[in-house]
Amino acid sequence: MMTVETTTMYPNRFDIVGSFLRPAKLKQARAEFQANKISRQALTEVENAEINRLVKKEVEVGLTDVTSGEFRRSWWHLDFFDGLNGARFFTPEHGFIFNGQETRKGGIKITNKLTYNPNHPFFDDFNYLKKIVPEGITPKQTIPSPSVFFPNKEAEVYDNYYHNDLDAFLEDEIKAYQETVQHFYDLGCRYLQLDDTSWGMWASFSKNTIKPELKPLCEAAVKAINAIADNKPNDLTLTMHVCRGNYDSNWAGAGAYDPVADYLAQLHIDGYFLEYDDERSGGFEPLKKIADNGRHQRIVLGLVTTKRPELEDPALLQKRIQLASQYVPLADLCLSPQCGFASTEEGNHLTEADQWNKLKLVIDTAKEVWSD
Repeated sequence: MMTVETTTMYPNRFDIVGSFLRPAKLKQARAEFQANKISRQALTEVENAEINRLVKKEVEVGLTDVTSGEFRRSWWHLDFFDGLNGARFFTPEHGFIFNGQETRKGGIKITNKLTYNPNHPFFDDFNYLKKIVPEGITPKQTIPSPSVFFPNKEAEVYDNYYHNDLDAFLEDEIKAYQETVQHFYDLGCRYLQLDDTSWGMWASFSKNTIKPELKPLCEAAVKAINAIADNKPNDLTLTMHVCRGNYDSNWAGAGAYDPVADYLAQLHIDGYFLEYDDERSGGFEPLKKIADNGRHQRIVLGLVTTKRPELEDPALLQKRIQLASQYVPLADLCLSPQCGFASTEEGNHLTEADQWNKLKLVIDTAKEVWSD
């Protein structure tokens, strides 16, 4: 049994976003369950066995915070929203569009007042993870950011209850998130990450400054995230991963962080995971706005891509970290993969061996750059 208290500051110098490639046994079991060939208990047993194997490997490779790989999820976000009262999963006519590629179909409908669900399946998932991690290792939980849930037909979130009353929606959503975060804390969670595709997409829709029609959404996102951050217990680390889409090794948005940097700098979170694996992310200059906000938040540079198996040059990684340190003190920087390896159960085009090689590169590079 582990202790949940830790003296390690998170995000760690080398860290992870959260999801891992689904093993073949798990994919087969999920397909058999959906075809009514095996029971829910049989699927859970396979999930448990594969999560056990994953956590053991995470620890062996040298990680000090670990996740369950999101192995019990099909989608990184829809499964969470489906677990809240008042929302339900549905299958729309079309999937999301990722760089010209249509994804598997999935969406959310808000059919009633949105409320916290004390029986949300993610709580059982965290409880299991907490029980199997060794002493000194922190179990990390990931959930989608509240802004991902803003009613938006393009994002396949349909509002059949609030009828575009954003203020009423926000009031209920914030309360549901606050109670959910508190429950995770009561279960022993001390490291929670919000996964957020909204900022990346809003930036991709704009150039130098955010488009006027997007400003109310940006302001609503700041309000919601800060209401959650300001309500959390002091010893719960809350971070946010800003993503531009991660499906089948493809992406959905492109653009530098400049248009949304002013909003990101207003967030009361403890750290940012930012994608910087290719030219789509732009330069490091916008990071200065976060560094100058007086909060001393850690910024995790996602320099190692999870979309391709080829390993990055360690010397180039160190050079890019030094470039970023022109805008953020080196003491406030960390390193991670750019995203998870499988934001959905399809996974990216890598092998498990590639996945672990990527993480080893992150860890080895971070140890070369930082002494703590």
